[in-house]
Amino acid sequence: MQYTTEWRAVAAATGAADRAAAEDGVRLAYRTAGLAEPERIIWADSPRSAVEAVEKLVDAGSPVRERVRTVPWAEERRRLHDELGPAGWSALWAATGAQLWETTAALAERIRAGVVEALTLRPEDAADVRLALLDAVLGQHDAAWLAAFDGRGDRLTGLADVARNAGWWWPYERAVVISERPVTLHRDEAGRLDRGDGPALAYRDGFVLHAWHGMPVASEFLAGLPSLTPERIRAEENAELRRVMLEHYGYDRYLAESGAEPVHRDETGVLWRIALDGDEDVVMVEVVNSTPEPDGTHRVYWLRVPPSTRTAKDGVAWTFGLDGQAYAPLRQT
Repeated sequence: MQYTTEWRAVAAATGAADRAAAEDGVRLAYRTAGLAEPERIIWADSPRSAVEAVEKLVDAGSPVRERVRTVPWAEERRRLHDELGPAGWSALWAATGAQLWETTAALAERIRAGVVEALTLRPEDAADVRLALLDAVLGQHDAAWLAAFDGRGDRLTGLADVARNAGWWWPYERAVVISERPVTLHRDEAGRLDRGDGPALAYRDGFVLHAWHGMPVASEFLAGLPSLTPERIRAEENAELRRVMLEHYGYDRYLAESGAEPVHRDETGVLWRIALDGDEDVVMVEVVNSTPEPDGTHRVYWLRVPPSTRTAKDGVAWTFGLDGQAYAPLRQT
């Protein structure tokens, strides 16, 4: 649906906010909620800086997130549910919000965790930061819900206008704090934060998140990936980080350079096993393409298979969803 495509782009948008349009959206959201427009609108360069600004607010009044966001959403959802019926609402959500929910929710949670980590200088700070984050409207990262409601009424127009033009924002009775959008966003094919040579998410004030296929990692860890050796990989005690190292280094290269020995070979290929302390074994099947390349050579492929695999044929069969006994190709290609 067109709304899903549009809101997917909103959720992934980077670059400077359209401040005038976002501020107009804020004022409309307040009016729609029956509130007086805020007296002050304060801009911050990231959610981290926004929380710092929120903690310094004086005479801003009470949080009004529930009236501005929660109540209108609940009422619109109830209206659509009554209008479409349970099956119709489920179909609408499946075609819109459900397409975006997993990736946007995961991204928002990573940002929250990053803000808490960045602003927790003492153990007691974490609770205060989390409380401030509870007052936030997620702007562009509310895309999943806004996709479901788009084009079906104007009750949420103000919220949608802010989301299209800015990042997270904090509404209070007399003041609003709004965050800029990120300047950099890198994700893998599954929509997870992912970058091996720098921040996967970055804001212009220096607030950044590093990740490898969704897994949080330190910048120092990423900086060390180009100089990996088999010895360094084996020495890593954290099993998740070791997997990242192996993915970056390449399982076939690790096998070749670590002196690994094949554990089985047959007509389908060669089975290799990498034993890792504190983690399941990595098992690979080395297969050779029987169709020659233009230069007459035959390309070698490496297939990751379950740790329980005992023969090369079982491993190749598993990649086709079969067991070893059932796998009997008429010819290899």
